[in-house]
Amino acid sequence: MKKGYFAFAMLLIGCGSCSTDNFDYITPVGESQTATADTTTVSPKFDNSILEEDNFAETKFDRTIKIVFADGGAQVTGDENGIVAVSGNHVTVNNTTDEKVIFELSGTAADGSLKLYNQKKQALILNNLNLTNTRGAAINNQGKKRCFVVVKGANALKDAATYSTPDGEDEKAAIFSEGQLIFSGDGTLSVTAQGKSGITSDDYVHFMGTPTVTVSSSAGHGVRGKDAVIVSGGTINVSVSANMKKGIASDSLVCINGGTTVINVTGSAAYDSEDAEYSGTAGIKADCLFEINGGSLDITNSGAGGKGISGDLTGCFNGGSVTVIVSGSNYGQSSANPFGRGGNSSNSNSVSAKGIKFDGNIIFAGGSVAVKCAANEGIESKGNIIITDGVVYSYSAADDAINSAGTFTISGGYVCGYAPSNDGLDANGNFYIKGGTVYAIGSTSPELAIDANTEGGCKLYVSGGTIVAVGGLESGASLTQSCYQAASWNKSTWYSMTVGDNVVTFKTPASGGTPLVVSGAEKPTLVSGASVTGGTSLFNGMFVVGGSASEGSEVSLSSYSGGNGGGFGGPGGGRPGGW
Repeated sequence: MKKGYFAFAMLLIGCGSCSTDNFDYITPVGESQTATADTTTVSPKFDNSILEEDNFAETKFDRTIKIVFADGGAQVTGDENGIVAVSGNHVTVNNTTDEKVIFELSGTAADGSLKLYNQKKQALILNNLNLTNTRGAAINNQGKKRCFVVVKGANALKDAATYSTPDGEDEKAAIFSEGQLIFSGDGTLSVTAQGKSGITSDDYVHFMGTPTVTVSSSAGHGVRGKDAVIVSGGTINVSVSANMKKGIASDSLVCINGGTTVINVTGSAAYDSEDAEYSGTAGIKADCLFEINGGSLDITNSGAGGKGISGDLTGCFNGGSVTVIVSGSNYGQSSANPFGRGGNSSNSNSVSAKGIKFDGNIIFAGGSVAVKCAANEGIESKGNIIITDGVVYSYSAADDAINSAGTFTISGGYVCGYAPSNDGLDANGNFYIKGGTVYAIGSTSPELAIDANTEGGCKLYVSGGTIVAVGGLESGASLTQSCYQAASWNKSTWYSMTVGDNVVTFKTPASGGTPLVVSGAEKPTLVSGASVTGGTSLFNGMFVVGGSASEGSEVSLSSYSGGNGGGFGGPGGGRPGGW
């Protein structure tokens, strides 16, 4: 698929960030994404109909050639046109015919490889193949058409520590393709990359069906698709230990539609001499659009300056389940925050460790997202954050739990920001709470549970929703839905809050700011020491919806207008902690 067509198809279905038919000319983050007005943002959406031709079972092939790797050299059958050349266990295919060919690969070789030159679609059936190349990639496809990789049985591929690549050719991974790589089948494939990346396409990589693909890379990225990496099915396990490298990376799109994806990154940030800047690792890095619509995604990153999910433009969380744990420290030296409110402003040699970070908007419209971060923001957008549905939970031990450099709007879903030493939910622009259920936990003054940039002329606007805020709300807030302050409250205690027929139960933190503020469509009833049964547990077990609460003693509530008892309320997002 041509890059222009790929981008154009995305443009047709509303990717506002991609304003042309070429990903090389993406509209950068601009004023429209950092404005303080309460604007409506349309979620970008990848058109999955583009992938309709990726079904191997519905593709007609003309011939099957079998290649068996063995101690005495590879054996070939079915090659009536003489397109396969063999040198020991190094096999080269030069298909100049009009035939679409299936190559079935099996056997074992400690020094072997497959290189393909092909003008047509082709398929590789990996059927109990164990192949190591001591000179470069185990499989190197120089064809620019679709290459189906069907996984059967147990398979293992390994590249060389040092590559000997002919001039004028690319060879970027243990499995490399100039064209699309489409994985399917029901077997297992283990890819060990010690010289370059694990799996790479200069077009896109697509996982479908039910294969189990395990990639371990000590030198490059785990999986990289220049135009896209798409997971529609299967179990994908990726481990990356190299500095600066990513578990899954794309210059354009990463889309998770289904399957199970598990990524573990341990490498550190380092100086990138090619880009002349310091760069960190990431579980996923998408330069244009990250989108999840289904399946499960679990990411851990323990490297200094590492991130869970990172993107240069937009992140869309529409469905599925996401868990991100970033336990590494910030990398390099950072200057003190000029506002003196925690966090740092980055120097050129520093890289921040964050859970989810995008330079553009982040949109939560379904599914569940849980983030835990040790050293910096849990979730950060350099544009706007929009939450309309789903469950979003973020914990940061050292900075804001969720931070927006622009506006922050919550109109639905369940949202929790927990920051024992900073702001729970923070916006550089205006903050709008119109609906949904919000549990925010911030630190003591001047930090807050829910913060907006009043110093920059912005406000917190509360017009709806069910809200529990440990640490108070931004001073000067516009509260068209009334808010109330508890006369007293205890830490590490279960409370029930009833608003009409709706009951939520929450546990207060062991530490955090004051006051305890609640709000709902009508004046809530708050009960301390409640016992809850049933319901759905959210936010790492601190919040229950739909349960039944009993016992306890009612807490006196008084009207509340904002603030938490001293200090200035913002700027909050004034230092969202960049690179």
